[in-house]
Amino acid sequence: MMTNTMPSMTAETHSTDTAALPMVATANLTKTYGSGPGAFTSLHEVSMTIPRGRFVALLGRSGSGKSTLLNLLGAVDRPTSGSIRVAGTDLTQLSDAQLALIRRRRLGFVFQSFHLLPDLTAFDNIAVPWVLDRTLTGERRAEIHALLDRLGLADKARRYPDELSGGEQQRIALARAVIHRPELILADEPTGNLDAQSGRIILDLLVELHREYGATVVMATHSSEAAERCDERILLADGRIVDSGGTTCGERADL
Repeated sequence: MMTNTMPSMTAETHSTDTAALPMVATANLTKTYGSGPGAFTSLHEVSMTIPRGRFVALLGRSGSGKSTLLNLLGAVDRPTSGSIRVAGTDLTQLSDAQLALIRRRRLGFVFQSFHLLPDLTAFDNIAVPWVLDRTLTGERRAEIHALLDRLGLADKARRYPDELSGGEQQRIALARAVIHRPELILADEPTGNLDAQSGRIILDLLVELHREYGATVVMATHSSEAAERCDERILLADGRIVDSGGTTCGERADL
């Protein structure tokens, strides 16, 4: 039975109770859109395990199921069947409110189209996770300024998204994704809308922040250059895993 109590979110609990668990474990994960003759299955019984701290590339052509899988891992959508655990928490057993809390506190998202809020400054966009949690303190404001400086954007803190270049917007989006130290970062084609040089900068920063913060990163990409920077690669075709390296795929995860 689903409870109304959210599993503890404290750092102590994460470090002691879930450190030995994989970051991602799915079993027979399936997603079907629609019903009847017009139904379309985007994912077919995907089973995999991703250990903590890995940087994993999801590869495949458009329509292979990469974005669908990211949406399920990110608690943005629910599977039609199968199970999915993130850091030991079974997402299929949580209410919408509990999933929202998971997204806000334990996950970070980087999108191809940035998804910055147009009416907020660069600083305020980065602060969104803490503002939503009502935990934006003076110390955390200083952390945001420090990260902006590190990303070479200290002078852009009060600029709005439409006053920034694409590369600058993606750096702000990346800062927003990592500022609250999430356990899992999900990146959907983070270099897809950028020129080659800006794309390399974003990829370099993502790898650097991954190593420093120790977060697990799952990144959907068409870029072979980006994939080569990852620890492991998972190849999807027609909603199925057809090849993987370094992850446990194709067999039911030990849930």
